[in-house]
Amino acid sequence: MGRLLESRLIEKGHEITAVVEPFCKSKQLPSGAAVYATLRDALAGIEGKGLKDADAVIEFTTPDAAYENILFLAGEKIPLITGTTGWYDRMSEVEKAVAASGSSLLWSPNFSLGVNIFYRIAANAAKLIDPFEDYDVGGFEAHHNKKADSPSGTAKILVERVLSQMTRKKKAVYRMPERSLAGDELHFASLRLGSQPGIHSLAFDSAADTIEITHTARSREGLASGAVLAAEWLVRKKQAGIFTFDDVLADILP
Repeated sequence: MGRLLESRLIEKGHEITAVVEPFCKSKQLPSGAAVYATLRDALAGIEGKGLKDADAVIEFTTPDAAYENILFLAGEKIPLITGTTGWYDRMSEVEKAVAASGSSLLWSPNFSLGVNIFYRIAANAAKLIDPFEDYDVGGFEAHHNKKADSPSGTAKILVERVLSQMTRKKKAVYRMPERSLAGDELHFASLRLGSQPGIHSLAFDSAADTIEITHTARSREGLASGAVLAAEWLVRKKQAGIFTFDDVLADILP
């Protein structure tokens, strides 16, 4: 993700003032950006090549690191865009920290523009199909076999959007119980296989036919492009608070 972000930022004409990567042996990237082991080191870094010179920070790390990074950057009032998942159970603490400092945070479990458009297509499809009880609803997601979480964060958001538009389906079932499903349950399965970058598929099935909508990721480039788009939006916004990628798209889509 770091290399993809670097490439996309340079492509869009942005300057990278600093990179924080504790395992990087080089002290400088080919782009000229200085490399630091910690955010605190970057804050006290080389003049013109440190955290203080940044308009915003884009963060893809681990859940524990992301939580600490969010609190640190909130304290320094540096706008942050994070694509890290797994820290959402601490959202209330993050909200308090961001509000107290008057900083800004934009988070999303998936910055892919295609995925976020797919959410809207899926929600509209669920709303259309809801009155027709002949159609059951379910789906699956597939990722590489090294992915730690199951179901994916993207799958959870997708299912939440679908359920919000349906009266017949009330709750999600991600792991098949040893019983038949209740009529108000929506089954969404997970598959971990090889090096698959990511598939999310939703199906509306009846005895007569099946309607399927699917998003297939080819690489992580979509995540990098979306994160840069979000960073550009947050810098232009110049407003304190917590935002999501939905806020970015709300300014673009009719």
